[in-house]
Formats: sequence, structure tokens, C-alpha cells
Amino acid sequence: MDVDASTNSHEAREAAIVTTTEQVDQAMDVDPSTSAGPSGVTVQRTIHQETVTTTTTTASFPGAAASRELATASSSDHAVPPARPASSSAFRSSPALTNGHAHNHSSPGPSTFQTPNSHHTHLHNPVPLTHVASQDPDQKRMVRTGYIFDPLMMLHCQDGYTPTAETVLDNGDGHPEEPMRIKRIFTRLAESGLIKRMKKLEFGEVTAEQVMLVHTEDLWSKVQATEGLNDQFIQESKHYYEQLSLYVCRETAHCARLSCGGVIQACLSVCRNEVRNAFAIVRPPGHHAEPDEHMGFCFFNNVAVAAKEVTRLGLAKKVLILDWDVHHGNGTQRAFWDDPNVLYISLHRHDGGKFYPTSDFGALDMVGTGAGEGKSVNIPWPGPGFGDADYIYAFQRIVMPIAYEFSPDLVIISAGFDAAEGDMLGGCHVTPAAYGHMTHMLAALAGGKLVVALEGGYNLRAISDSALAVAHVLLGETPMELGALEASEAATEVIYQVAQVQSTHWKSIDVKACEPPEVTALEDGSSPIHSIPELLKIHRAYHMHAKYDLLQIPLASPELEAAFAGQIICNEGVYEVGPKGVLVVFVHDFGNLRVETDGVTSTNIHLANSYLIDTSDAIVSWIKSAGYNIIDVNVLKQLPTEFAREGPRMITKNAPEIEGQLIRYIWDNYVELSECEKVVLIGHGTGCQAVMDLVNKRDVERKVKAVVQVAGLHSLVRIDPNNIQRKDWFKRSNRIFVPSSHILLDDNRVCRRLGDQVFTSQKAKVVDVLNDVLPQIKQFVSEKVGDIPPVPVTNGHTESNGQTNGDLAGSLVAPAVTA
Repeated sequence: MDVDASTNSHEAREAAIVTTTEQVDQAMDVDPSTSAGPSGVTVQRTIHQETVTTTTTTASFPGAAASRELATASSSDHAVPPARPASSSAFRSSPALTNGHAHNHSSPGPSTFQTPNSHHTHLHNPVPLTHVASQDPDQKRMVRTGYIFDPLMMLHCQDGYTPTAETVLDNGDGHPEEPMRIKRIFTRLAESGLIKRMKKLEFGEVTAEQVMLVHTEDLWSKVQATEGLNDQFIQESKHYYEQLSLYVCRETAHCARLSCGGVIQACLSVCRNEVRNAFAIVRPPGHHAEPDEHMGFCFFNNVAVAAKEVTRLGLAKKVLILDWDVHHGNGTQRAFWDDPNVLYISLHRHDGGKFYPTSDFGALDMVGTGAGEGKSVNIPWPGPGFGDADYIYAFQRIVMPIAYEFSPDLVIISAGFDAAEGDMLGGCHVTPAAYGHMTHMLAALAGGKLVVALEGGYNLRAISDSALAVAHVLLGETPMELGALEASEAATEVIYQVAQVQSTHWKSIDVKACEPPEVTALEDGSSPIHSIPELLKIHRAYHMHAKYDLLQIPLASPELEAAFAGQIICNEGVYEVGPKGVLVVFVHDFGNLRVETDGVTSTNIHLANSYLIDTSDAIVSWIKSAGYNIIDVNVLKQLPTEFAREGPRMITKNAPEIEGQLIRYIWDNYVELSECEKVVLIGHGTGCQAVMDLVNKRDVERKVKAVVQVAGLHSLVRIDPNNIQRKDWFKRSNRIFVPSSHILLDDNRVCRRLGDQVFTSQKAKVVDVLNDVLPQIKQFVSEKVGDIPPVPVTNGHTESNGQTNGDLAGSLVAPAVTA
């Protein structure tokens, strides 16, 4: 195929098509029934006459304005096709649109078109004057959709290229950016009758002046130089171009100029109201071409140059470029990085910067700079597999809110179809229906001024089906129906992160609405949720080790390890007697925010966390400074567990079995074996239950010198009433601290039984109670272990400020807690 690709004349292009292979020529034929002349000539004639063959208005035919008559072409090749039946499963029926006029096919009569099989097609009656007067005259004259196509753009091909057969959907080992891409799209639109409903837009090549609105003169010269390459140099430079993901031939520059010029003309025609929207079926693509470098199958950035040209001419002040190609349009973003008048939005695979073009330029935090800050919006998918639901969700949450707020004068879609289902290069699953819906949403912007410019897409069936769906929408038809959609977890997370970034630049972004739903289960069925109590327990264990050098105690029991792993800590040398011969076993449930916030309408989590850590610090600091050994036991279970409630019983016989088992294990394996002969048991919150369970089920009287319970509003475990000797010891050794509002203080029987063991605090929360009564606890423990002489207590009851409280009922509660 030896064609002078540098020619600009229509006659030369027609000659070029005549000399192409018969197979390619026949594929360009819009109406196969035409038999006059050679195949190549017929093809060119058919394509060329598209501009005048469909129904036209008075703008095309002077003198027709007075009568409002519509003229039709004399050739049956260009008869307007009838509307598809209402039972079509792919698209909903709508009036056939020809040059902007709707024709009603539901009512027969002389005013309807004849079938395409008739030799001539006439409209017998003119459009009624009343109908014409009811519409805007400019809108009446406007053709709805234009298209850009020239088979000469197929001449850019790899060395040794053989046209892919019509039956092949993917060219396999061949280069993905192959000439048949645009032919398949054009043929599919023609066979579906859409080309005849569209206006062919005549266009020329881009000029150097236009290219250099975006690109450097050096890049222009490099591309132009490919026209003079000989076969040997093409072979020798192949490796250089492959490093840029390119191939070249002597026709490359010509095709690149046509491709860019075609997109420019599509934008000009739309901005000048010659057509309402347009589809530029062009190649090579452009969105990877940077201002100073060609790359990624792209030579000139078609869309960027077109946007610059329309703004330079004053045809549009603000342009939105929506890039749904599966690859990030690095060149387009670079061209408008600091431009406040061009909004670039891209949905693409990023894969952490490992997907082509393999950089962080397409990351979600790439938002532009200077005056253009916020005018780059990247929605980067982290891998393959994203589909309709994800793209539609992105449009609803990010794309359309920002687009409406930006309010463009022109919308250009960088329409790569490599995210389509079946495209092996993209690995995503977007269907033609979704492409139709996205086009439909974008068509609502800028008064419908929309240009679709082909970028990538390498599965020949997928790009044809997708382009067909887009073209139907451009022609005013309702997009195909989508089924129930639910965005993937990965997509919702990406959209949430994008919303967080873009909300600083766009008021319309609702970050709260984009917040992903909580994940309740992983693929293996396990829970991914770590509750605040869980995190507090882990943090506390780390904190105690870092600040006080407390170490974790291993649990030999699998059951106990599963429930309390990492929650039992002690000082080094816990078996030794230590400086004072005293061992304090501190049993608590620090981290149980659910209990701490009972009855409170709102909770400051940071403040609650501070309480827990500060309280724990105060206890441990006192124990360490006093020279005592310590075993710290957190009885809050590793995994949150709901236990059945038997009722609001404030005094129970036993602690929960697992907690009782844990404290007995610690007693048997650590406390009993310790050389310390003075043991202090301190229970806090639900830890009081475990302490009392130990008192009732082990002979602790010999070693234990003091028992302290800070019970809060929890229920208590009572002492075994049948063990008289233990009851007497317990009465001497026990102290219970409760809020003054505790319900058991109203129970006279309990008050009589516990009498001088109970002390009250004006605080309500159990952490507050512990902080409040800590001085009394220190005093009591010091007395019992012999550090200081005992201090007399009147009637056994004091207020938290140390004052005597003579009202027993006003200060009483019973031992240990039940949940």
C-alpha cells in the first residue's frame, strides 16, 4: 500500500482509498446495495455525500426558508432509516432523529418517509408552520450529532501489519493499537443505521501553530521527521520507540495530524452550533502525549490541543475533559496542570503507580498547582476488576457533583474503551450500557455540547459495542437499562479517599455520604473489626511495658490464652520477695468503654481513654514506688462477648466462669509460688467479681492481708455465708468503695451485713470512683501490710473527702460485679 500520506487534497485521499485493498474498501461501504463504479470509488462517494444526503433544513438550501420544506437526497443510499421497533431489547424506542428533526412513525400517512427499499424518498407535506414556530429557530436548524472519520488514519500501522479479519475479536500477539480499531467502530455504526442519522464533519490536518498550543516545537519536529524515515532507519529505531510504547512508519505523522485535526473540528462544530454533539472516531490516540514527549501509542494530545484551540478562539471559556480510559491521561493532566479553566477528571487503574504510565501522577492527591489547584481530579482504581457499579458510583459521588459546580461550556470525553468487559489490557468489566449511562449524564452539562474523542480500547468487539452504545445516546436515545448495582468495597474506599481530598476544593463533595459502610466480615468469615476496647487493651499493655517495664505472663491453658492473651502482665522477679515482701494483684476491666459510658448520652472517646490510662498509671505508679510486686490482670475478654442476663441481680454467688478460672490459674501458678507473704487483692469494676470468686474458692486467708473492691454501679459477689472463719477474716480485711447513688445503699439488710466495710464516693463512673478514693486505698493497704500504723475509722464509713459518714444506708453496697 504505497500512498503519499502528505497529501491534503480530497482527490488524493479518494485515490488513496481506491488503491487500498478491496477488503478494507468494502468494509467502508455504508450501503452494500450500491453497485455503480469500483468498490473504492463507491466507498468514497458514499462517505463524502453523507453531509448532504440526510434531511436538511433551510440552512443548507437557500430559498427553502419561506416554505419550510425539507429536501431529501435523490439517492436511495441515503434514505432515512425507519425507527427501530418498540420491542427492541437493547434500547428503548424513541423518535428517529435526522438532522435534528423527529419523525413520528406511529401514524401512517403521506407525511411519512418511504422505506429504504424505494428508489426515491420524499416528504410530501412540509412541516407545519405552527410546529416550527414553537421551537427555537437555531435549534431547529441544528443537526444533532456529527462524526469525524477518515480511513486514511488506518495507514499508521506497524511494520508487516496484516489487517485483522472481520471474525477476529482480538488481534492476539499483534500490536493492540491497530488500524482496524476505527474501521470496526465505523462499520458497526453504519450497519446499525446510525451513520446515516449523523452528519459527517469535513476536517483538515492540525497545523503546527495549533499543536504548539500544547506541545513544544521540538516534539512537532520529531513527529514530522517520521515522514522521511527509510525502512532501514525504521528498523534500527524500533527499540527506541518501543521504550516509549510507540511504533512509527512513514504515514505516522500524517495520521497524527488527521487525528488531532479531527478532534479539533469536532469541538469547533459543536461550539459553533453546527451540531449539538460529535463523535470523533480517530487514531492514533492522544491522552498520553506530554507537552514535550510522545508516548503510550500517542503522538499529539488530540483532546488537549482541541481544548486549547476552542478557548483561544473564545468559543468556550471553561472546558471539562472526562477521561474514562483505563490508563491515566498523564499528558492531558500535564497540559492543564496549572490552568483554572480546564477541569480534568480521570477514572483509571493506578495499581499504586505500577500500571501504565507507571507514575504517581495519577494518584488521588494529584490535584493541580497554582491557579489550577483542584482542577485535576483523579479516581485511581487499585487494581483490575472494576465494573459498572464502581464507575456509576464514582460518577454519582465525585464526577457529576464537581462537574455541575464547575459548569463547563464544553465537555470532551477522552473515550478509551479499554476498561470494557473483554479488554485483556485493561482487565476491567465496564459494559456498553454503563458507557451509555455515563455519556447520558455528561450530556446534561454545557447545554448538551459534548464531544466524544476515541482514545484507547483494544478488543475489537468491545470497542464496537461500547461505541455503539455511546452513539445511540448522542443521537438522543435512552441508554440501555442497567440492573441492580452495588459498588465494590474497594471502589467505595477509593471514592471516600478522593472525596476527602477533593472536598477542600469543591463544596459539592459530601464526604459523609461517601463514607464506606462498615465491613462486617472478611473473605474467610473472620471479623475485620477491632473495637475501641480491644485497641485500648493493646495500647495499655504496650504503655505499661514501655513506662513500667511490665512483662506479659503466658497462659498454658488454650481456653484462657484465646480469651485473655497479652492481658496478664507483671514486674520482673514477681516470684521473688521484693523490697517489701508485698505482692499486689490488681484485677480490672480497663478498656471496657461500654460499661464506662452506661447511662451517658454522649461520650468523648479521647477523654474516656485518658481516664482509663491515667487511672491505671496512678495505681501502677503507686505500687511500683511503694516497692511492691505487681500482677496486673485485665479480665475484659479478647473478643467482645454477650452473656445472658438473668435479671438485675446486684448480689450474686459467683463470677463468670471464665474470669473465675483465670484468677484461680494466676493464684495457683504465680501467687502461691511467690516468696511474698503479704498479698493484696484489688478489684476494679467487673474485676471485683473475679477477686471474690478467688476468695470463696481458694484458701487465701494465710497470704492475703487486704481486699479492696471499687465496684462502681456493678453488682457484687458475696462472701460464702457458710464459712464463719472466712467471714470474720473478710470483715477485717475488706474495703468496698461505691458511688453514693448505688442502689444497694437502699437495702437495709445488706447495710447491716456489710456495715463498716463500705465507703462511698460522690463520683458516678467507676474510673472516677477509683481516682477519688485512691488515697484511702493507699492508707488502708499500707496499714494492712504493716508499712504504717492503722488509723481509727468511726463506724467504718467516711465520705470520699475523708469525713465521717454516720448514715450507714447512705454509703453501702455489696462485693463484686455481675454484667
